[in-house]
Amino acid sequence: MPKPPPVLVDIKFNPEGVARVLKTAFADRGSINLADPTDRTRDLREAEYALLWKPDADLFTRAPNLKVIFSGGAGVDHIIGMDGLPEIPIVRFVDRSLTTRMSEWVVMQCLMHLRGQYAHDIHQRQRQWAKLIAPEAAEVTVGVMGLGILGLDAVAKLKVMGFNVIGWSRTRKEIAGVETFDAGEMDSFLGKTDILVGLLPLTPETTGFYDSGLFKKLRSNGALGRPVFINAGRGKSQVEADIASAILNGILGGASLDVFEVEPLGPDNTLWELENVFITPHDAAVSEENALFRHVEMQIARFERGEPLEFVVDRAVGY
Repeated sequence: MPKPPPVLVDIKFNPEGVARVLKTAFADRGSINLADPTDRTRDLREAEYALLWKPDADLFTRAPNLKVIFSGGAGVDHIIGMDGLPEIPIVRFVDRSLTTRMSEWVVMQCLMHLRGQYAHDIHQRQRQWAKLIAPEAAEVTVGVMGLGILGLDAVAKLKVMGFNVIGWSRTRKEIAGVETFDAGEMDSFLGKTDILVGLLPLTPETTGFYDSGLFKKLRSNGALGRPVFINAGRGKSQVEADIASAILNGILGGASLDVFEVEPLGPDNTLWELENVFITPHDAAVSEENALFRHVEMQIARFERGEPLEFVVDRAVGY
């Protein structure tokens, strides 16, 4: 029986880690790693499956016989807009570890804003014994925008911590014990929200979505005093100049940002030095290579058994 064709891999993150794990991944068929100099000019016409993160612009010309595309992360906006994208299934990466780590980050950021961690850090460096009286989590409403796999897990864990949690999605989701809102009820959702958590995918509708107009609709008289914006979805969904001005003007009381319009965040960007702003370098939930390759192996096996692929992107909505 002939050996099945290798999996094409074009991933623009952690090349050392990817190369290491590829030594033992896809044992039945092998792989073509475009980060490896010996593979860069290889004929890709035999490839039927491609695992991609920000792939080369000419990839689909070079690999015209693909049957399935696998995203190297939870998002697919890095693939959807590409020229020559074939009409084949695109599968998102969904993994328990990635989901758990995203929720850890979201809960941590909400707790740091709840308990005034930024002020505590300043007092510590100034050697000041300055007690703060923080509200209890139950006094604060966290509004989660985006109720996919990541959003639902974050909602559940924020509820465990005692926060009042509400949720928004383009079409309404039913979640036991959680008030939910749809596209037509956004103002009502925002008006009840003290901490806004952004976990939306990037689509034409969500590009530049978090702007000054939206921030002004958040609740400004809640237990925190001023609302807080937290984003771990996509950087191009936020208008960073509006975040900075909203904080400087007192419309927002703080922010936690893991994603940015341009990455890495430039050293001269105002966001670095703003008070009560926490910056992390897009590492809230990094795809772990072993889990990623296991996910692809499992989906290929399903596909070749004639079973439906899981986590297939709806191109009409972009996620």
